[in-house]
Amino acid sequence: MDASLNDLPDDVAALQAMLRCARQSNAVLEAEIAVARARRSDDLALIAHQKLRIAKLERQIYGQKSERGGLLVDQMELTFEELAIDASEDELAAETALAKTTNVTGFERRRPDARATFPKHLPRERIVLDPPCACERCGGTRLRKLGEDVTSTLEAVPRQWKVIETVREKFSCRDCEAISQTPAPFHVIPRGWAGPSLLAMLVYEKFGAHQPLNRLCERYALEGVPIALSTAADAVGAVCTVLQPIRRRIEEHVFAAERLHADDTTVPVLAVGKTDVARCWTYVRDDRPFGGADPPAAIFYYSRSRAGVHPQQHLAAYTGILQADAYSGYDELYKPGRSPGTIVQAPCWVHARRPFFVLADVDKAARRAAEGKLQPVSPVAVEVVRQIDALFAIEREINGASPQDRREARQARSKPLVEALHAYLRIQLLAFSRSHDIYKASNYLLKRWDAFARFLDDGRICLSNNAAERALRGIALGRKSWLFCGSDRGGQRAAAMYSLIMTCKLNGVDPSAWLADVLARIATHPAHRIDELLPWNWKADRAAISAAA
Repeated sequence: MDASLNDLPDDVAALQAMLRCARQSNAVLEAEIAVARARRSDDLALIAHQKLRIAKLERQIYGQKSERGGLLVDQMELTFEELAIDASEDELAAETALAKTTNVTGFERRRPDARATFPKHLPRERIVLDPPCACERCGGTRLRKLGEDVTSTLEAVPRQWKVIETVREKFSCRDCEAISQTPAPFHVIPRGWAGPSLLAMLVYEKFGAHQPLNRLCERYALEGVPIALSTAADAVGAVCTVLQPIRRRIEEHVFAAERLHADDTTVPVLAVGKTDVARCWTYVRDDRPFGGADPPAAIFYYSRSRAGVHPQQHLAAYTGILQADAYSGYDELYKPGRSPGTIVQAPCWVHARRPFFVLADVDKAARRAAEGKLQPVSPVAVEVVRQIDALFAIEREINGASPQDRREARQARSKPLVEALHAYLRIQLLAFSRSHDIYKASNYLLKRWDAFARFLDDGRICLSNNAAERALRGIALGRKSWLFCGSDRGGQRAAAMYSLIMTCKLNGVDPSAWLADVLARIATHPAHRIDELLPWNWKADRAAISAAA
């Protein structure tokens, strides 16, 4: 394969042989890289686990030296949790790569905590699979039972725990002594120790209810079902890997929209001796305000910084309307002649209204006056808020109408109000200095007036970017619970799961129920029918089944 292009043979068979050889070599290289990455992740997880054990032993022997020491142990638990999930994902990737070649030595991960047997007090539900009716070798029907293989799967029922024992009976043929047994069922995670409902509960509690795994494991132990943190982390990593195809289909659906809502928020991420401030970005597709029939969905991304290159990469292939704030990182997207096409800027009127509302807040001014701090209410701000609120009142009346109907209503009713507001702001701008808050708030609007007034000519545009802000609200609340991400990969993993959970919520689907059903089916679900598992299609299927029943 080192020969130049001029030395390639003209014979098709020889070229095909060279191509097969190249593909085989490439598969071997990919497998070796995947195994090396899995070994590295395994080493990092093992080191983090040993450090955590040492810290806990020192705390047990010598006592807690300070409150900060307890916080450091919590940080070490979160770090180990993220590294264990990373190792689980990389192990699955290595197994996938190894399946394509036979020339690379396999990799078996060293798990810090060996899974213990399930508690004896848990009830057992025995499911015996239908045994074979005939010998697999000769077709004989004279079979006798030799034994059975039992796979114990820990499953969760609300407020009740149980162990499901899936039994595969063995039979031997009286004619040829061959052994026959029903094939083992597929499981979402390796070794199938956890059922789909338990996996759904783990994933939703971590990413939907924002509860770190160490707290969940403590709660389960109090309920009489101890689960090692590393075991739970393995399960979360496997589930995140399994659900990636659905996440990619949601991503394709979101960026096929005519209009997107975009926003971002801060996400603290653990660093050496400190926490850095990373970002979580969201892009929401919601066509319901202008009567669109396509289902709503949201996609999330994580980045280490708020550099403009991140939204530019996210939206590299997108063309359409972008509803967002005035963040300068979006400016490159609005430039004429952009490839593959133009992105139309549609600013948020709520952002423009907010500084005026602060200056017009009568209740806040009264509270500050009671504290002896004078903050007079600005009559200019009150008037601007009144005029903007009149625009939103019109929008509430035409919400859900077609783009054409919305445009006609705006031209007839909103346009005169917008023109009057524009004239009022231009007059008031001359009455304040450049350092005054009224001047700054007015200038924010006037500098982007063409973009702010664009909604008058396009019925698809909304006045607010509230759809994106609502999608990020859960992360803002979650920060008070999990405090920080354990790593960059942890942030990326969380963004992927936020995409699935928020899309469920936008479509009126219970994320826990959807996760449980999808995880029960996805192992045997055909890849070319993955769209059936998307939340909006899943909801329609459930409704059809309920109606038929």
